[in-house]
Amino acid sequence: MSDGPLRVGVNLLWLVPGVVGGSEEYTVRLLHGLADLAPEDLAVELFALDDLRRAHPHLVERLPTTTIGLRGRAKALRVAAETTWLAAQVRRRGLDVVHHPGGVVPLLTGGAATVLTVHDLQPLDHPENFSRTKVTYLRAALPRSVRVADVVTTPSHAAARRVGERLGVPAARLHPVLHGLEPEAFAAVDPAEVDRVRAARGLAPRWILYPVITYPHKNHRVLVEAFARLAPAHPDVDLVLAGGEGPAESAVREAVAASGVADRIHRTGRVPRSDLDALLAGADVVAFPSRYEGFGVGALEAMAAGVPVVAADATALPEVVGDAGTLVGPDDGPGWVAALSRLLDDAALRAEAGAAGRRRAATFTNEAGARALASAYRAAARPGAPADPGPSGAAG
Repeated sequence: MSDGPLRVGVNLLWLVPGVVGGSEEYTVRLLHGLADLAPEDLAVELFALDDLRRAHPHLVERLPTTTIGLRGRAKALRVAAETTWLAAQVRRRGLDVVHHPGGVVPLLTGGAATVLTVHDLQPLDHPENFSRTKVTYLRAALPRSVRVADVVTTPSHAAARRVGERLGVPAARLHPVLHGLEPEAFAAVDPAEVDRVRAARGLAPRWILYPVITYPHKNHRVLVEAFARLAPAHPDVDLVLAGGEGPAESAVREAVAASGVADRIHRTGRVPRSDLDALLAGADVVAFPSRYEGFGVGALEAMAAGVPVVAADATALPEVVGDAGTLVGPDDGPGWVAALSRLLDDAALRAEAGAAGRRRAATFTNEAGARALASAYRAAARPGAPADPGPSGAAG
């Protein structure tokens, strides 16, 4: 290791823009945070697909980037490139640390110290939600990866605890690096834009929002059934299910069709970010009944927007929401009806909950996440060195 800055490479060959979900947003936000932080003892460079230049041009402008001309969906070639092309780049450039944010460490690493990000263990904890091929692969790859990694980062304290319990990783090697938000996440949306989106999508004056892809663990059914029960008493309220189509799409549509209030449930699919911000700003409540989250950034974004949150009392969501929202068992149907109705019926309570959410969200900063990640890089390169004393987000 040289006496100069630690040379850190970040493996983004797994990052297929628009395909890998929340892990893309988490990783890109953290890297922007590192660029903002610009620690003098770290020299960070990225190794990625050409697609990164198109999808995240500002990131490529801010951090040195080397790309390889592979199509994002050519998965076998991408995996091979991690073991061959990337390992060669690591050796050639004399990198001290390589960060693998995609959840798996390649078979060949090039000899540098290794930081691995494990977003969650859902494929191991709930294999029924994934293909047999993926589960078989990860049952072998995840334990091997955490064994060879010098440091394992996770997006929450809850995820860190689960990785320690399930895969036997010592606490000393686990570094929670929490999601953070940029200051612009707290900016108010123009009410005229909210009105435009409401009219364009044919929404009632008020709505409950759930903005996630239709994965099985997102538990849309409990929300649809709860809405069907509270809808008669709230004729001016709709339910908006925003987000792309996932493996549970047909089951969600069946639940909507059977609800008896299908005309008041809007399945929008994936929407532009500007429309999503308007839907969020105009919502009376954001519901988040997901059974399993490595973090739950949708709940954090809702709190940042000052919208009351009702979330499942499961995995990382209590850590994110804290005492600023309402927690309900993920399968407690009557509890969801009661919690949502209480907020819909009380404007003062909504205002109080929204203000509490803003205060809570302000403790999750991108700067804190970047500092925690920089500390993880130092720990991997210099075992036994003291960690950065700065904050790493809200405590779990």
